[in-house]
Amino acid sequence: MNLEELIRICINEKKIICLVGAGGKTTLMYKLATEAASKGKNVIVSTTTHIMCPKNNYAVDMEGIRRLWCNREYAVIGMTDSAVPEKLVFPERELYESAKKEADLIILESDGAKRFPCKVPAAYEPVIEEECNLIVGVMGMSALGHSLRDCCFRFSEEGKWLGIDEDTKLNEDIAIRILTSDKGTKKCVNNRDYVIVLNQCDDEIKVKCAQAMVKVLDEKYNIKAVCCCLK
Repeated sequence: MNLEELIRICINEKKIICLVGAGGKTTLMYKLATEAASKGKNVIVSTTTHIMCPKNNYAVDMEGIRRLWCNREYAVIGMTDSAVPEKLVFPERELYESAKKEADLIILESDGAKRFPCKVPAAYEPVIEEECNLIVGVMGMSALGHSLRDCCFRFSEEGKWLGIDEDTKLNEDIAIRILTSDKGTKKCVNNRDYVIVLNQCDDEIKVKCAQAMVKVLDEKYNIKAVCCCLK
């Protein structure tokens, strides 16, 4: 699978997508939204946790949402976070349900990682909308070769199940364990479809590592993965 195939699947086959993990979720979210909207799809972007309120494409009601859709643009919805006003949280349920009835595609950022390229979730993470039918797990390849303390969000508190210490450097095997474990990025997938995006493949070494991981994920775990460099 490549990024274009993933975009095509999201646009044509999936209704509600949740993005989890670390290392490019927000960039991927807006790329998917832009591509789908450009093809005439009614696209909603939001979060089940927190996202920055964008300067453009933010809508507060169905009138604003429809106006953006008419211009082949995606609509971002969400309530202002009372603690951090520049961020959005999940929208009012009434607006979300109204938008869902008319939307072709809903993309939700459902995990937070404080800009780390790798993550293991806490007990309350990720926050998956019940009707989600595709979970996309993201990991940044810039994490490879760095200690888990420095590259993996929440590892010190939540990574004991891996059986390694925080000074261990992240390699391909450990990354795959995180991506395929129900205690890691694959948490809450259950019967939903699951695809992995290996982002930040911005040099030959990272590309080769990611390609090797894609092969293992496919052959051993029957999980489709994409290696790319989202900008």
